[in-house]
Amino acid sequence: MRHPPRLSALLSGAALTMASTAFALMGTAPGAAAEPACTVEYSVSGQWAGGYQGAVTVTNNSAALSGWSLGFDFPAGQVVSQGWGGKWSQSAATVTVTNESWNGSLGTGAKATAGFIASWTGTNTAPTAFSLNGAPCTTDGAGPTPTPTTSPTTPPTTPPTTPPTTPPTLPPPTPVTGAPELGVVGNKFVDQNGAVRRLLGVNRSGGEFMCVQGHGIWDGPVDDASVKAIADWKANTVRIPLNEECWLGLDNIKPEYRGTNYVNAVKDLVTKVLAHGMTPVVELHWTYGQYTGNSSGCSDVHASCQKPMPNARYTPAFWTSVANTFKNDERVVFDLFNEPYPDRATSTAAQAWSCWRDGGTCPGIGYEVAGMQDLLDTVRATGAKNLVLVPGIAYSNDLSQWLTYRPTDSAANLAAAWHVYNFNTCSNETCWNDTLAPVAAQVPLLAGEIGENTCGHAFIDRVMKWFDDRGLSYLGWTWNTWNCNSGPALISSYDGTPTAFGIGLRDHLRSLTP
Repeated sequence: MRHPPRLSALLSGAALTMASTAFALMGTAPGAAAEPACTVEYSVSGQWAGGYQGAVTVTNNSAALSGWSLGFDFPAGQVVSQGWGGKWSQSAATVTVTNESWNGSLGTGAKATAGFIASWTGTNTAPTAFSLNGAPCTTDGAGPTPTPTTSPTTPPTTPPTTPPTTPPTLPPPTPVTGAPELGVVGNKFVDQNGAVRRLLGVNRSGGEFMCVQGHGIWDGPVDDASVKAIADWKANTVRIPLNEECWLGLDNIKPEYRGTNYVNAVKDLVTKVLAHGMTPVVELHWTYGQYTGNSSGCSDVHASCQKPMPNARYTPAFWTSVANTFKNDERVVFDLFNEPYPDRATSTAAQAWSCWRDGGTCPGIGYEVAGMQDLLDTVRATGAKNLVLVPGIAYSNDLSQWLTYRPTDSAANLAAAWHVYNFNTCSNETCWNDTLAPVAAQVPLLAGEIGENTCGHAFIDRVMKWFDDRGLSYLGWTWNTWNCNSGPALISSYDGTPTAFGIGLRDHLRSLTP
């Protein structure tokens, strides 16, 4: 988001009952039979119209493992909506389950079980091939579709007289208390218990511009009382925009506002946000790199405005440092780059999206670009498994080709970020249905910034309804005491007093909390 002037600017067919089938999975080596890599039992414990509950139990038949990843493909379009006992992710038909922190050690002969709930249509055919830690495994022939336990060898010729029509009566996982360690299962955010979570809250602007302008580190107080005021709105997430040069301590920033002083200030705010049970999202907002082309925010080479893309000179170093700082606390979320707009510099959408993902030399941008894949790889190279948000193009307002160009994540913990204001191109339900809904059907979607320049809340009311109807996440811009005409401001005082715009978000957040 640009700033005020002082600030620089996600059943038909017979219903089946409890079933299970086990497959002995054998790894093979060229020219010789190998010992079984693992044994997997795939079971269905309950099924109803359109959905079912299942589990996979893997037995390690090889050397002891300190971490494991089980992979398989669903053959009939099943989609996991919730999981536990492991970190679940799905891309098209391919499902991956990786260990939690508490069940990563898997000795020879040891077992690990992970459960899930999934949707199905037509036939609920069981997967037939699994892999353990990426090593291909095979089965002795095709695995059968789960069959009812009331007839071990022959499926019933007619459906049960009273087929199950509701999900299992088992209670859903209980959400963890306080800020969760967030993971991705299908198109949902989940905590470490497997409970589905939504990110709902605000942005806390200041850390991106005050330091580079020489005014301080934060715009307004960031003491415990001001953070508690955010929590009192029933927000559960705070997005914290950052400045690349201030974090890295470059010489153009005043010493008191750069390097260790800046990093410690950010860590302190993250700690306060966590202490109030909220999720901190650390986000790279302003970056180095001279751009004077279409829609340029400034002619300065320094991180004093929004640039079209991050740069290869400093941004990887920024994310290496940030990831190393927070990688041991998976409650902290990483937002790779505020509002990319390579589309304003390039002449075609294909060029813009290629630049967005792959970086390098991009048409119309005079510095070497670090693409989203570069930055994601940089974060994962530190060992950080934190949830990572990746925005689209057109100031994060365009996700039309996000699925086509999305980066590959080795940790399978990736979500899409999107921004919307009443003055953006994609600011109506037709566009949201056409371009956002397909993304939200496959990956979690967070509207990292929602706002309007009307000093009212009629527009964000529409945004919140669309997102609520789909169980999606959103954050209001911004928890700062600005004039709402020059930049959407949620508050008139850091005690949480809302503006006419902010009262819409505050009252809505409170209405969502029992």
